[in-house]
Amino acid sequence: MKFWAILPAAGIGRRLGSRTPKQYHSIGGTPVLIHSINRLLEIPEIEHLVVVLHPKDQHWAAFNFKNKRVSTVTGGDERIDSVISGMQFLSEEANASDWVLVHDAVRPCVKQSDIKNLMNQLNESKVGGLLGVPIDNTVKQLGDNNEIEQTVDRGQLWSAFTPQMFRFELLKQALSNAVSANLDLTDEASAIEAMGLKPIIVPGDRSNIKITYDSDLELARYYLLTGDKT
Repeated sequence: MKFWAILPAAGIGRRLGSRTPKQYHSIGGTPVLIHSINRLLEIPEIEHLVVVLHPKDQHWAAFNFKNKRVSTVTGGDERIDSVISGMQFLSEEANASDWVLVHDAVRPCVKQSDIKNLMNQLNESKVGGLLGVPIDNTVKQLGDNNEIEQTVDRGQLWSAFTPQMFRFELLKQALSNAVSANLDLTDEASAIEAMGLKPIIVPGDRSNIKITYDSDLELARYYLLTGDKT
C-alpha cells in the first residue's frame, strides 16, 4: 500500500484583486503553490506528487522547480476535471487500495503533524476521510434580501479542509460517477458521499487556511514565517 498526492492548481481565481492567480502570490519570496508542494514533500511516505496546472498557465515554468517526486499535468475548467487528470497520471503506478491525498494548492500552512495524523487515523479505513475543524461561529441561513431565515445548529457542523485522502479506486469511481451525474461538487469528499459512503473527519489545526482574500494572504504569511510547520 502506497500514498500518492494530487495538488489541483489550475484555478484562476482572482478574488485577491490581482491578475496573478492566488497560488502564485509570493510569501517570503516563495509562491504559495511551492509552499504547499514543499509541505507534502516533507512527508516521506508520499511516493509521488502530481501538480495539475491550467492549460494556459504562464507562471509555473518561470520557477524552474525540479524534484524527482513531482510531476505536472494539465487540468480542466473545474476542480473535478483537474483531480481526474491527476488520477489518470497516477493510474499507471497506483494500486486500487493505495491512498491518494488531494490537497488545495492554496493551503500552504498545513502542518506535517496533521498530514501524518490523517494518514495514521485512516490507515484501516476502507473509505478514507479529510482534515477539518468544528465551526465555532454562529451560523445563519439567509433568505431573500439577506434576511435571516433561521439560526443553524452548529453542534454537528465542521469546516472541511484538505488534504482529503481516499482509496485510489474508490475515488476514481466516485469522480467518474459525479461527472456522469453532472454533480456540482466542491471537494472530493462530496463525491464519496454521493455514493452513500461516510468519510471520516480528522481534527486538524485552524492554521490550515485556504487563501482566498487579501486578509488570508497576510494571515498565511504570519503562519509560514513565524509559525511552527510541524
